[in-house]
Amino acid sequence: MRYVVSASQRKMTYRIFLYPSTMKMVFLYSALVALMTACGSTGTSTATDTAAADTTSTAAVDRSPFDGNSALQLARQQCDFGPRVPATPAHAKCAEWLTTTLQASCDTVIVQQGTVTTGQGKPLGIKNIIGVINPDASQRLLLLAHWDTRPWADNDPDPANHSKPVMGANDGASGVAVLLQLARQLKAEGTSLGVDIVLVDAEDMGITDIEESWGLGAQYWAQHPHVAGYKPLFGILLDMVGAPDASFTREYYSVKSASGFVDLVWSNAAGSHFINEAGGAVTDDHVFINDAGIPCIDIIDLRSDSDTGFCSVWHTVDDTMEHISPITLAEVGQTLLNVIASLEQ
Repeated sequence: MRYVVSASQRKMTYRIFLYPSTMKMVFLYSALVALMTACGSTGTSTATDTAAADTTSTAAVDRSPFDGNSALQLARQQCDFGPRVPATPAHAKCAEWLTTTLQASCDTVIVQQGTVTTGQGKPLGIKNIIGVINPDASQRLLLLAHWDTRPWADNDPDPANHSKPVMGANDGASGVAVLLQLARQLKAEGTSLGVDIVLVDAEDMGITDIEESWGLGAQYWAQHPHVAGYKPLFGILLDMVGAPDASFTREYYSVKSASGFVDLVWSNAAGSHFINEAGGAVTDDHVFINDAGIPCIDIIDLRSDSDTGFCSVWHTVDDTMEHISPITLAEVGQTLLNVIASLEQ
């Protein structure tokens, strides 16, 4: 993903910039901030006691609390393969494991293979891995995360690391881990809602100044959905959802394209990492899903005090399991369970 503009820049009366996918000029009105309703805390959690991860917040009605410790283990299992860079053995082995893991929890699993063009103009084979729960349900929720990792640690403070791949414990494995654990819980406890889990490939192959070089797997899926005419209620993207000091503010494109669903998710938010403030704008997978006509929001860790807009280990060789908290994973997973419970009513 690429940070486009910060929340502080959006506090101007208006600001003009080039919208990445449609190349339309848009105005960033500060009125967006005024539209926000008070539904979240402004604190953060830095606790590391894994025992607390299962009881971060009140569970949704008739459900167990989300198991952050199990999600942590699922993130670790992904990292055990090494960096999951497309067209590498680790990527291929992880794809097999993701498929098998989803098959244990979902009614149907689809491995969508395709070819995309990278920002360098080269063809690249990808695999989007899709788990379908309750395929016959008419009301459906789309959940996404990218499972690939970046080939270059180009934000690392040491230039010697810029050609090394990123492990992607946070930027990749964390969001996937939450969705895998969510699927397990829905399998055990049931749901009347249709849920489609789409693990998209090649999100992090992007080049800074080429917007369409990001989110290649999501772009492919948006053009070739796993069901013809697919129209869920809306979608939720998870990206970088594992840091102990994560800050989940309301990302700009999410508010622009799906403000009502941002309200729904933040009103069901579980824990202090969800902050009811306007965040920056990010070119991420949800932008391309929105462009395809499916409202989609991004739960992503955004930092107003960072030059990159993200956490310090973003696109560095330090994006490893030491920087992942089961408490944060539990809060994000519990939020999804709460949203699903609200849709089931």
